Amino acid sequence: MKQKRTKKEQRIRRHKKIRAKVTGTRTKPRVSVFVSNRHIYAQAIDDTKGVTLASVSDHDLKKKGKKSEVSKEIGLNLANQLKKMGIKTVVFDRGGFKFHGRVKNIAEGLREGGIKC
Repeated sequence: MKQKRTKKEQRIRRHKKIRAKVTGTRTKPRVSVFVSNRHIYAQAIDDTKGVTLASVSDHDLKKKGKKSEVSKEIGLNLANQLKKMGIKTVVFDRGGFKFHGRVKNIAEGLREGGIKC
């Protein structure tokens, strides 16, 4: 009998497929996104060295509000950090989530901040 997979297992499976195709370098890092029911996290990663270059979460923000507004602020803050490091382009890794809602708002925040993704 076929075993049913949980939503988490399905997301991890999708993420593995994405990660097989997407890698980040020092000049063009991978922006990884994780969204839980409560919190939102984004980080820029150099996969060649396995180092996190910059990270932002909703814990870091002083602003509170709707989750979609907070996610856009996270994108803007990450864009500011990357600009200070001299990075202009990134590879976006949606982490197995749909490119919709909060994940999409993070990408839009990065674009508004001047980062090409």
